[in-house]
Amino acid sequence: MKDKISKQHQYQHPIQKVWEAISQEEKISQWFIQANFKAEVGFEYTFIHEQTKIRGKVLKANPVFELVYTWIVSGTGVETTVSWVLEENTEGTLLTLEHSGLSQYPGETAVVMFENFDGGWTSCLNNLQTYLSTANHDQ
Repeated sequence: MKDKISKQHQYQHPIQKVWEAISQEEKISQWFIQANFKAEVGFEYTFIHEQTKIRGKVLKANPVFELVYTWIVSGTGVETTVSWVLEENTEGTLLTLEHSGLSQYPGETAVVMFENFDGGWTSCLNNLQTYLSTANHDQ
């Protein structure tokens, strides 16, 4: 069983814009998931997607380079970790997303969760690309 999902995406946008999109509650809620979130170490956040609630705590917030938080899907009791690392380059910003600890889910649930998260994070990064590319995302 794989324990970690790792994805990279190159965005043609300044690092500050990408950071704001992944760290500010109102922006997260526009492109990703309904959020009660602050990029402050120790902040206990809540994300809500349809009938699913995700909660966790911010472990690291190093503007504009790194954001790490725990990720607990309600009803599972399993704590995993999501990490966003941003690197500025000549083309904009390289984002590396890792979601680790997935092997902690019991039995076949781990396989299902891994597959669900793997597809979900791919969609997430694509949604972020769309969001960053729209003219009105600063509003």
